[in-house]
Amino acid sequence: MAKPTAIFLNCTRLDYDRKLNFDKLAEIVDFHRNDTDYVTDPKELVQLVTDSKAEIVITKEMKVPAECVEQFPSSVKLLCEAGTGYNNIPIPAAQAKGITVCNIPTYSTEAVAHMAITYVMNLSINMFEQQAMLQKGDRSNFTGPFTLPLMELGNKTIGLVGGGGMIGSKVADIALALGMNVIISSRRGTLPQDHRLANHPKVQVVSELEDLLTESDFVSLHTPLNDQTRGSFGRAQLTKMKPSAYLINTSRGAVCNEGELIACLKEGVIAGAGLDVTATEPAPMDSELWELPNVWLSPHIGWRRLETRQRLVDMTCDNIKAYCEAKSPEDYINVVS
Repeated sequence: MAKPTAIFLNCTRLDYDRKLNFDKLAEIVDFHRNDTDYVTDPKELVQLVTDSKAEIVITKEMKVPAECVEQFPSSVKLLCEAGTGYNNIPIPAAQAKGITVCNIPTYSTEAVAHMAITYVMNLSINMFEQQAMLQKGDRSNFTGPFTLPLMELGNKTIGLVGGGGMIGSKVADIALALGMNVIISSRRGTLPQDHRLANHPKVQVVSELEDLLTESDFVSLHTPLNDQTRGSFGRAQLTKMKPSAYLINTSRGAVCNEGELIACLKEGVIAGAGLDVTATEPAPMDSELWELPNVWLSPHIGWRRLETRQRLVDMTCDNIKAYCEAKSPEDYINVVS
């Protein structure tokens, strides 16, 4: 039996250094890779899919317009987002075409959690600002009164918005190992009884977000981006935080109301923010995020470690293999449509 054809529309987004191994995928599909970071022209996108005669289309953090999906040939049966978030995929349009959509929900759990904790540890000792001072030739922190605040993490509190999920829970594990207290927001005010953090003496679960915000020294966002969460974290939430607290976002930039965040940072409503994600990536050149002294940016690198990316390739292959071997749609895995 001939292998189904799969096309990765923007393979360079994932394999930008040509260090990833796709052999496992090539064993089960006729694999076509389009070596670009992003296909911006809708006509080109449709043409790539049509010319490849693909049954399986793979994307990585690339917006696929609904009108493109509507023009996909009938050969397309599976649209696989090589990542956790899938807000770039028009689910209703795919459903209308009978195309199954799947994602990879767990590949970067540890890597993104490590990224969030990296910000916590650096912010607790003002590492970024100290480095900037030294690079400018300012050695006063060696020779004079120390001018930057430092704090131990033991018994400090980290609030995890969406902390009951896989990444938030991993952040909690690491924070607890550092001696921190953890507050998790949950609409129900509880975690499932079989959750490993349920009933932990240093973990508090609250139903009201305000209770988390007012008590936390660090607030870390771990929510998916959807219609309900888009722009949901702004001035109303920031003003509930301690003036000495830091906001950390390693989830999706658009969860924050960026204009309100910038205004609050300029006003000193909170101490600062560590952002691995922004609403537009990269942020516009004229964005004040680039210049604010209490903002620390990284270019959405939480998922980019080599081992993490290879795991993503392998788990994408697992999704596709399950599809190829399925006797019915119930056998597909990680379906989000």
